[in-house]
Amino acid sequence: MTKADMNKQPAEVASMFDGVAAHYDRTNDVLSAGNAVLWRVATVKAIGAGPADKVLDIAAGTGTSSAAIAKRGAEVVALDFSHGMVEVGRARHPELEFVEGDAEALPFDDATFDAVTISFGLRNVNRPKVALAEMHRVLKPGGRLVVCEFSTPPFGLLRASYRAYLRFGMPLIARFASSNSPAYTYLADSIAAWPEQQVLSQWLRGAGFTRVAYRNLTFGIVALHRGRKPVSAPTRASSSKKRATS
Repeated sequence: MTKADMNKQPAEVASMFDGVAAHYDRTNDVLSAGNAVLWRVATVKAIGAGPADKVLDIAAGTGTSSAAIAKRGAEVVALDFSHGMVEVGRARHPELEFVEGDAEALPFDDATFDAVTISFGLRNVNRPKVALAEMHRVLKPGGRLVVCEFSTPPFGLLRASYRAYLRFGMPLIARFASSNSPAYTYLADSIAAWPEQQVLSQWLRGAGFTRVAYRNLTFGIVALHRGRKPVSAPTRASSSKKRATS
């Protein structure tokens, strides 16, 4: 499978990423004009993980982001549904724990992680709202979520220029930089179809996250979303008592 379609069937998308695994990081650096490194730094800083934290990095690919998080002393589990990505990651980062798994059915117990993050992978999930609910489930109470994803530039001229790049520029560059250029046509289509920042914020709240916020990176080409799993949820009894006394 060289290119998945926009139905985003997991087996097809995983197969597509298998085909680009060997040169994935290099191609990303080229297509992002070097900004991928800056986005990674911003994401790691937002996660804020330290030696006492256990972090789940979903859609970890070859483990580049996982390694950056682990440098801060955190225990990191790198998860990806592409066998090819996981194999390359294990070869490059033998110090990390890699797990082959699906974001819609995370193979972990409830309340396992202090932080969960996913970078440029949520839009490739068939049911992103289900994946967000799973992230909420495996987080400990008070745990934090950080989502770094392509987004919608708020300024009209930049937005039009960016869409032109996705349609014409990215596929052209991918012909020379990637081992599987059709896959990057899919990636461009998936970016163009992805909802804007406010919609993703609503999805996080719908999954149960609080303190939801985002900030734009590179003029809104990318957005960094954050949320918290509440420490405790009000019980029905306490909620009823509050209504009765208000």
